[in-house]
Amino acid sequence: MARTVLVVGAGIGGLTAGSLLAKAGWPVTLLEASSELGGCASKFKRNHYLFPVGATLGMGLESGGIHDRVFRYLGKPLTIEPLERVMEMVHPEATFVFHKDRVRHVDEVTAHFPQHNDQIHAFYKEIFHTATIVRTLMDPLPVLPPTTVKEWAFLTTSMRPKHLKLLPFFNQTLDQRLKKHGLADLKEFRQMLDGLLIDSMQTGSENVAYLLAAVALDIYHEGAYYVPGGLYRFAEIMGDSLKDNGGVLKKRRTLEKLEQQGEQWIATDHRGNVYEATDVILNVPIQQLPQILAPELVAKLKFPLRDGIAGETWTTMTLYLAIDSTKLQEALPPFRQISTGDGLDAGGHFFMSSSVPGDELRAPEGFQTVTISTHSRIEDWNTQEKYESSRTVLTERMLQAIEKLIPEFRASIVHMESGAPKAWERFAGRTNGLVGGFPQTLDAALFHSISHRSGLPNLYVCGDHIFPGGGTIGAAASGIHAARSVSGKRLL
Repeated sequence: MARTVLVVGAGIGGLTAGSLLAKAGWPVTLLEASSELGGCASKFKRNHYLFPVGATLGMGLESGGIHDRVFRYLGKPLTIEPLERVMEMVHPEATFVFHKDRVRHVDEVTAHFPQHNDQIHAFYKEIFHTATIVRTLMDPLPVLPPTTVKEWAFLTTSMRPKHLKLLPFFNQTLDQRLKKHGLADLKEFRQMLDGLLIDSMQTGSENVAYLLAAVALDIYHEGAYYVPGGLYRFAEIMGDSLKDNGGVLKKRRTLEKLEQQGEQWIATDHRGNVYEATDVILNVPIQQLPQILAPELVAKLKFPLRDGIAGETWTTMTLYLAIDSTKLQEALPPFRQISTGDGLDAGGHFFMSSSVPGDELRAPEGFQTVTISTHSRIEDWNTQEKYESSRTVLTERMLQAIEKLIPEFRASIVHMESGAPKAWERFAGRTNGLVGGFPQTLDAALFHSISHRSGLPNLYVCGDHIFPGGGTIGAAASGIHAARSVSGKRLL
């Protein structure tokens, strides 16, 4: 029987898997429920303004980075310059600037804490050294957790003597390393780290797995990018490649049912169209699996996947604004974190990204589009009264925090709308607005993460809930694993 592949969901994970397989000569059909590609990295337009839906900061485009490797394999390299000044991190006590240059970054951070100069330098020296060793595994990109003999063998052959240096840190949190360096009680320093980690690891310094935290704190130095237009361009590159290589891409097709018949999978969309494939890759939120699969199939899923379906992650509240930048003293920087000191959620911390002047893909001359997002908890939205209250309160809380920094900001707004959890559910398919994947704590990361192998034959999963986790890099990596498992080849 000739093998065919059905990919469901044109988020970054699904597009990565589908485009790689199509390039390798596989017959691929990709279904996407939306009219836009990219999932949480897609876009929408309002009048003359274009807004990134969610993800905004480009990563993995450096030489050897995950996206760079994918795009080069597809013959569609995306060549742009990394940011030297990555972002501002505004905290109540100080504003830190994240610089690409490691030495400059550490020196400027340490300048805020001169009495801890030696401890902070030693801490970052360890972070950078650890991240360098971990990153050597990104070239072979072994699967975690390995679940087959082949995956265990590949992990074993990917290991080198230097990787033994990671073993003492394997079951440690960043909190333990901060204590080791005498920095655990340096509140302002920890808050700065927490602000970085919550956006990438979905948790703070107290609970995050150290090995992943080291990579997260170091990776911006490898390369962080402003992508003109937005990260939807990643999706468009892969979507175009899939079609160029004979793949079929169908938008506005919502999967309603997936059944197993012998060696075939039979999928039915909301229009009643039926698709047959020997191999299926699901790039959908794992919470949707019980609606797609029959109960007897759900019962056969691997336990970590079934357990994850019942778990909850963060939800989010997002503001989309267009501003008249001529009313500001200076144009908004492309990326800025703002922390009020009131915690990592509910507007106490939020990420603010803005189009750069001259990016007319996003806004006309003299204007900028702005995306502002904060973590939130699902229980704050579970009644109509709480829903409306949370949306109003969080909007005002974030605008007030920005006004303290930029007094004329509110007066510059020419368009504003919000993306509360139901909007994320309706337009991005995120059940209850749950986004970002699981917090990368010791009990959810590395060997405790969710495999791309579902437990059902020739059915694979990818996306931000699957190893190695959230963000476009994590989603793409899970898509690579799925494509490799289908093809039986390394591909990259």
